[in-house]
Amino acid sequence: MTVIETPLAGVLLVEPRVFGDARGFFCETYQAARYAEAGIGARFVQDNVSRSGRGTLRGLHFQAPPHAQAKLVSCLDGSVFDVAVDLRASSLTYGQWFGAELSAENMRQMFVPEGFAHGFVVTSETALFSYKVSGVYAPASEGSIRWDDPDLAIDWPVSDPILSAKDVGAPAFAALNSPFPTS
Repeated sequence: MTVIETPLAGVLLVEPRVFGDARGFFCETYQAARYAEAGIGARFVQDNVSRSGRGTLRGLHFQAPPHAQAKLVSCLDGSVFDVAVDLRASSLTYGQWFGAELSAENMRQMFVPEGFAHGFVVTSETALFSYKVSGVYAPASEGSIRWDDPDLAIDWPVSDPILSAKDVGAPAFAALNSPFPTS
């Protein structure tokens, strides 16, 4: 596999090795020792999958300590534009974002460590999205940031996404009292 560092320390793009032939392909999507050696040492405890239609935007979500989550995400079918936002108050990249296309075609994964908000928008007709997470869902620790916050200026490939009621009402980044004081 190839691991690509991003401008946000700790956020990594992973390009697994894909072995294809006339029958299709085989790809190892996670192996603990190999991923730890590549800098992804999170202990994953739960897998989640979502299916969404074109233009659906999920995010920007995070869980605060003590239930913070690292995520290893990928798009199993279709394509998405995936985004991580640095919420670590002492980080040099606090409030900055990184985005990349994840698709069934490119097989890329994104590792989003604790201390980041995460979101994605579906850019294909439908997308099947996979999340490996390092902590179970804890509603009392859940947080979100407005997807179109002008202070973040995320260059989403949509202007009028389909949102949940929770995401429509998400607070602005400026209102966030970062629950992640250190990087």
